Amino acid sequence: MESNQLGLKIRKLRQKLGLSQDDFARKADVAYTTLTKIETGVIKKPSVFVVSKIAKALNVAIEDLIK
Repeated sequence: MESNQLGLKIRKLRQKLGLSQDDFARKADVAYTTLTKIETGVIKKPSVFVVSKIAKALNVAIEDLIK
């Protein structure tokens, strides 16, 4: 798996929903800085807890995000 595939996938899905990072961070109940770090690949392996909140806000299964 490419180093930042997860972040890129999250960004693509978030943009598809037409949400800014700020709006999406609020919707997912994840800190804005955490979201930006995941999207840019600074955080390569976010916790399952965070990924689950992001997946829920994106309306996708966790498996779809991480595969």
